[in-house]
Amino acid sequence: MDFPCLWLELLLPVVAALDFNYHHQEGMEAFLKTVAQNYSSITHLHSIGKSVKGRNLWVLVVGRSPKEHRIGIPEFKYVANMHGDETVGRELLLHLIDHLVTNDGKDPDITNLINSTRIHIMPSMNPDGFEAVRKPDCYYSIGRENYNQYDLNRNFPDAFEYNNVSRQPETVAVMKWLNTETFVLSANLHGGALVASYPFDNGVQATGTLYSRSLTPDDDVFQYLAHTYASRNPNMKKGDECKSKMNFPNGVTNGYSWYPLQGGMQDYNYIWAQCFEITLELSCCKYPREEKLPSFWNNNKASLIEYMKQVHLGVKGQVFDQNGNPLPHVIVEVQDRKHICPYRTNKYGEYYLLLLPGSYIINVTVPGHEPYLTKVIIPEKSQNFSALKKDILLPFRGQLDSIPASNPSCPMIPLYRNLPSHSAATKPSLFLFLVTLLHIFFKQSKM
Repeated sequence: MDFPCLWLELLLPVVAALDFNYHHQEGMEAFLKTVAQNYSSITHLHSIGKSVKGRNLWVLVVGRSPKEHRIGIPEFKYVANMHGDETVGRELLLHLIDHLVTNDGKDPDITNLINSTRIHIMPSMNPDGFEAVRKPDCYYSIGRENYNQYDLNRNFPDAFEYNNVSRQPETVAVMKWLNTETFVLSANLHGGALVASYPFDNGVQATGTLYSRSLTPDDDVFQYLAHTYASRNPNMKKGDECKSKMNFPNGVTNGYSWYPLQGGMQDYNYIWAQCFEITLELSCCKYPREEKLPSFWNNNKASLIEYMKQVHLGVKGQVFDQNGNPLPHVIVEVQDRKHICPYRTNKYGEYYLLLLPGSYIINVTVPGHEPYLTKVIIPEKSQNFSALKKDILLPFRGQLDSIPASNPSCPMIPLYRNLPSHSAATKPSLFLFLVTLLHIFFKQSKM
């Protein structure tokens, strides 16, 4: 017997095997606290706020430096259980946490991911709704909304229409959370269908609604992200697994093509938080029987992990003045895909742009100065758990006193309401046009 190895295994932190049952608030908290205690070097547990009923909105951070942001390390997040009766995502994220911490140092991919990324996982955004379900139902139950009977995925500011609903504590907490981190990529997990849905969920003529869709300036990246997830889920990629629902070619859809949605979280993330987010519908039944949970984990594990790796797409870096001072709040965008709420460097002068392989012109804009243009070529072969690094030294002398001292955020108004022209991303392709024609005929009621 190899006694040194045996002693080493005994000394390593251990978490009791997570069972495949539904974990209510008490059980979920106990699991998260145990993980945070036993894996304190790579995890940090904190609450970003409380629900209407006072339940904590827990977030577990997994990363080599879990308590603080590190320069060049992108922030990734998963959020589940926004609708309290859509339960699969909640359990999958608990098992994802278990998989990450127990495979650190054993699985090279997991280890590299933890070394190169800060992963924020919120298993339940609507704990009150989850606890309110007394009789699980495949299609709808009272637990969908929060305790105040508000649908949290209709509760965010909307870029296309005025959304005058009362902002709920859970929504406010998430909005504040988004301002505290430099999130680059995200997904929110739902149930009731089997599809990866990408922005926009709402739209106007300028984003392509005349063609029954609504596309972002980064549509190529969003389609790639959605296909990355769906293609690794054996049932999702079929596109027709939910027999009573509409079909989704390759398990992917544009949100607006499926059905328009006002006040959704994925649009808010992309427009106001500079974070690319897609919506993952993971089960035909919103609240399936517990014995189905192992198969959901097996079908989604590879997708959940591969999707996280995509936070390292594209290019990243810092913007400096000639004295080597990092410059916050500087606009950094690709020349032909400007965001309606411009993407800016964070307080450390960092920027992250998710881009597919290709050649791009980056436009760096400082108020009161001419734009600074620089070319980048994203290679076909991705870097080893890192986006292409491109620091930018601006040809300005001394500090730039014209940059605002506080973070200049876009107003919470319908920014697209009076957009006059169509962007290049909204021009139709034959494939998308045929797909969206099918969607017109097969639209159904909202999930």
